[in-house]
Parts: sequence; C-alpha cells; structure tokens
Amino acid sequence: MKNSKNPDKSNSSYTHLYGDPSTENLDSSELADYLRGKSIFRKIEVRESLVKNYSGSIEDLAEKFARARVRNLEAPKADFEPLLGEIRFEEELVQNPAKKVSGILYDGPSLMRVFSELLPEDEKNLSHLHVIYTNRLFGTWDQSDHRYHARVSIYGFPSIISTTGIVEAPAKPKEFYQLKRRYAARGQSIPIEDLKKKFQDRFIDYDDERLTEVMKGYLMQAVFHYFTSNPFCDDENCRLFNAHWQEEVLKAQLTKPEFCLEHEKTIEEWKKRFSS
Repeated sequence: MKNSKNPDKSNSSYTHLYGDPSTENLDSSELADYLRGKSIFRKIEVRESLVKNYSGSIEDLAEKFARARVRNLEAPKADFEPLLGEIRFEEELVQNPAKKVSGILYDGPSLMRVFSELLPEDEKNLSHLHVIYTNRLFGTWDQSDHRYHARVSIYGFPSIISTTGIVEAPAKPKEFYQLKRRYAARGQSIPIEDLKKKFQDRFIDYDDERLTEVMKGYLMQAVFHYFTSNPFCDDENCRLFNAHWQEEVLKAQLTKPEFCLEHEKTIEEWKKRFSS
C-alpha cells in the first residue's frame, strides 16, 4: 500500500488536540506527549473542549447540534426542525461540556461541519491539524445496507474521535451476544454488568483505564489522514488498522510493534524531513 506523502507539510504544521472533559480516563496531555515523541509537527498543544469558551449565541449553536442528530437509523440524513426540548438539551451540553450524552446518534459529517465552524478563523487552513475528542456518538450512512452505523472516528477538517464510539461502535466478542441471546431464549435476562464482567478483558468499556493508550492509534490515524488522505492499514497488527470488532481494537492498539513496517518507515521519513 503506497501513501501519497506530502514532503513539505510537516515543516509548517501545527496540531491542536481538544479534550473531552466528560471522560475521566482520557489523558489529553499524554496523547500530546505521545505525538511529540514522533517529532513530525512544529507544535502540538492541548486545548479545552471546543465549546467551552464559545462566545456566540448558545441557542444558535445548540440548534446546529440538534439539527445534526439522526432521527431515523434506516433513512439518509434529512433536514428537520428540531424540537424545543432537543435544543434545550443541546444548550445544556454546550454550557456544560462535562455532561455525559447517551441515547443520541449524530450524523458524522454534519457534526464535523458544526465543529468546523467553531475553529479559530486563522487556523482554518492546511497548516493546522485539529483533532476533537467528544463523547457525542456519531455515525455514517451505509449505502450498502441502507442504515446508519456508529463510528469511532471520522477524519477530515477537523477530525473527530468519539469516546462513546470506541465503546459502542466496534462489536463485542461473538460469545457476548450468544450468551445474551441464550438468556433471552429462556425468558431470562442477565444483568449487563455481569455480562460485561465476564468479558471485561476483551473489549473497551466506559472510562476504561486502557482508553488513552487505545486513542493514541486513532490520533495517528488522524495524522496519516492529514498527511496522506489515507488513515487506514490492512495489517491487523498496525495501529492504523480499521477495526470493526473490539478484540481487533485491542490487538491493533495494545500489542507491539505499534505499526507495520511500511507505516513505521513512513513515520521515520517524516521525522527526517522535519529535522532537516
């Protein structure tokens, strides 16, 4: 797999990481230090949630977030007038970014556009990589099966990575669902916490202590998208692997070496260019 590398981009590039205050085990400073260790950006900084210091109309911004919601999982995104209650709830999220969100799916491209409008005007250019961590769950429409699918990340300007998506989007082990169905067939239900405990080492859960380490790989996917427009790798042992199962996530993100030979070589080439 060949990458269309931009040989000059890293020499004038800046990275801005926006934290998710609702997720305790996400260490944005550690993520920034990890990326600094790659020596491929001029400057890397950690910022607060993009909405925390928003000075415009709270109601207008809340309405934009509300319009980005997915109403029907089995229909493409369509414009709609959000309900007053939806707007008021989004106002609470804007005013309190540490508030957790559950039961809401956003259209990924629409959410990206809302965040893009919040970026500083002088940083809306290709010298800046913006990576936003959010607890909002987003998805993309899949034309092949005509439904929305939750995603961990969507890369672009800016790139957004969901701390909820890393839990909900990749499928848990097959045995997890088999055991759940077995109980249901007997007219019984197994407490979800008991079910999670049984498989706890085989998937990422909310505020998982492994979260920051796992998110390093998704940060590098954003970096590769920025430089090459191709964030993924076919090697299941590479951090750039586009995992669809939780166990694939753990294998790609928690085992050594970090990258396949090709992508490790690419990073080393970027380092040399930056140092020169």
